[in-house]
Amino acid sequence: MKTGVCPKCHSTEIYSGSDIPLKKGPFGSNAIPVSMTSIAALDNYVCVDCGYVESYIGDREKLKEIHRKWARVAESPSTDVHGAV
Repeated sequence: MKTGVCPKCHSTEIYSGSDIPLKKGPFGSNAIPVSMTSIAALDNYVCVDCGYVESYIGDREKLKEIHRKWARVAESPSTDVHGAV
């Protein structure tokens, strides 16, 4: 979606709210918890043709914090990169 093309319907009608100030929203509604005292705001990309949404964390420091604090997901040998068995 960051490239301007929807991976679901291939539309180029993609819009981003990544430059919206205060994008964390009330009560962190547009964010994910990183730890008990830390949240990461999400940059959202929306296809206005099919409604598909992708979210990304743009803050490199929050990504480093997630790397330190979260458990890494192991690749399953029985699935492809898209989760299909």
